[in-house]
Amino acid sequence: MALGLVTVFGGSGFVGSAIVERLAREGADVRIAVRHPERVRAAATSNRGGRIMPVRADVWEKDSIPPAVAGADAVVNTVGHYVARGQRTFKAIHGQGARHVAKAAASAGVQRLVHISGIGADSASPSPYVRARAIGEQYVRAAYPEATILRPSVIFGPDDAFFNLLARLARVLPVLPLFGTGATRLQPVYVCDVAEAVAQALVRPEAAGRTYELGGPRTYSYREILKLILRQTGRRCLLLPLPFLIWDALAALLSPLPKPPISRDQVTLMKADNVVGTDVGTLRDLGITPTPVEAILPAYLKRH
Repeated sequence: MALGLVTVFGGSGFVGSAIVERLAREGADVRIAVRHPERVRAAATSNRGGRIMPVRADVWEKDSIPPAVAGADAVVNTVGHYVARGQRTFKAIHGQGARHVAKAAASAGVQRLVHISGIGADSASPSPYVRARAIGEQYVRAAYPEATILRPSVIFGPDDAFFNLLARLARVLPVLPLFGTGATRLQPVYVCDVAEAVAQALVRPEAAGRTYELGGPRTYSYREILKLILRQTGRRCLLLPLPFLIWDALAALLSPLPKPPISRDQVTLMKADNVVGTDVGTLRDLGITPTPVEAILPAYLKRH
């Protein structure tokens, strides 16, 4: 299909904005469906080929979704949260929210739906976050069987919340704690590769109904990632192994804070490898050569 009008839920976020930029460059008209369209930066609404139009929609509010998808040729759902607050639980956002979007897309006769999930989605996981991701995938498949599901690993890029946070900590702390021994494996994927995967999933007929796991060309242990960051920032820090039992206790202690620096679910996620599986589609199946971390990281983790 040719890209016409695409609604991107969560289109003002880190991943969503990269997707919006990529689709607009292709000439698509893009609706950025967010809770606060008035907060979308003016730069995001400038002309890049296709028109970019912020609209109000909240995946948690079912009635707000149909107007955002009306007349759209395709829909992309990027909405996700790492911290649950009040009624905005993981199940509400990643589960019911995903269901609301998929059902509205199906009812509106939208030609293609791409749903952003995450590697490791598992309905039997002890993590409410991971369980909700899996439940969301199930809801999407039930409501819109031909949806394409993308499961990225840790996503990196100039505005990421992973490498940038670790770099800030490396600049102010003499010691960086490891999750356990730092052996957990990650496969970071470049945000622009994720955006390209969305663009390809929307136009490739063979992508309909498939699941793809998105990772970079190399896997790293958490310890290796910290060493890479230290090299890029020119810092020297002691890497201190810290048992997961302590991390669990620390996350529980900090959980009442409005924006805790570490959550229980983030600790749970770090207990398992986050790498591309062997029985799913990958970036290469979408015609994309994964971008190495080392090719991008120096551009935004400058030495200080």
